[in-house]
Amino acid sequence: MGAKIKQVEYYLPERILTNEELEKAYPEWSAAKLEKKVGIKQRHIAGPNETSLDLAMNAATKILETEDKNLIDFVLFCTQSPEYLLPTSACLLQAKLGLRTEIGALDFNLGCSGYVYGLAIAKGMINSGLCKNVLLVTGETYSKFIAEDDISNRSIFGDAGTATIVTYSEEDMLGEFVLGTDGKGAENLIVKGLTARNSYILQNNERPTLYMNGPEIFNFTIETIPPLLQKVLAQNKLQATDIDYFILHQANKYILEFLISEMCLDINKCHIDMLNYGNTVSNTIPIALKDSLEQGRIKERDKVLLAGFGVGYSWGATIITL
Repeated sequence: MGAKIKQVEYYLPERILTNEELEKAYPEWSAAKLEKKVGIKQRHIAGPNETSLDLAMNAATKILETEDKNLIDFVLFCTQSPEYLLPTSACLLQAKLGLRTEIGALDFNLGCSGYVYGLAIAKGMINSGLCKNVLLVTGETYSKFIAEDDISNRSIFGDAGTATIVTYSEEDMLGEFVLGTDGKGAENLIVKGLTARNSYILQNNERPTLYMNGPEIFNFTIETIPPLLQKVLAQNKLQATDIDYFILHQANKYILEFLISEMCLDINKCHIDMLNYGNTVSNTIPIALKDSLEQGRIKERDKVLLAGFGVGYSWGATIITL
């Protein structure tokens, strides 16, 4: 038995926050400098009453315009900004989409590595015979956790939702996976408020906010990702020259260019495009995959290396055949 990615869609909130708007709010901050260094010009921001569930639902609705929803037999929802602490957002999504009740549905809490983990889970379930068609969705609204005066994180992160159909295939189009975890880095990218650790109390009437130690996240990335790529190539018995395209988590332009140089990869075969999205966390890889297909950067039968990494610390990679 095998599995493959059948279709990918994404949805972006209507509201757009541009670098120019941020520069007006923070005159000492340079929009042009940010765009040149991190490769972000604007990002989409969820509205006050718009949640990650809404974004994921819109993406899933798009994909179900051409797919039979009655064939979906499992929903996987990757999010770190769920609708509620409980119930599970995937259960709510099942009802909103009008899917059958004889299906499984679950959330899993992962960030920038989440899409790769989701593919691994979907492949495992399909290979076990549990199901044949998995709706893998991602949805994030990090903007709701970012303080108004946190110009650094406001300039980097954007919101989005994606949907992917992972289906049974006689030919296995999802390769071997390499996954990794180092929870010692948890404090470097974290939202501490309104949690079991503080008895779910809202401190000083302030909403929970995101904290990111940028230098430590960068150090983690450059230490972990080159070995990750080497290992996933070895696991799949391939060389870097066998790969038609590389889609790494679109953290920012500076990090990606550093990794590409460190690995001596052909930059023309590497995806770098977060100009109009920003860092959308678990959404970046499926957005890049959809854009690359539509723009002809990748085509049928191409081998594409996917790698996600970040909050957790958590990382994962695989090689897919389209």
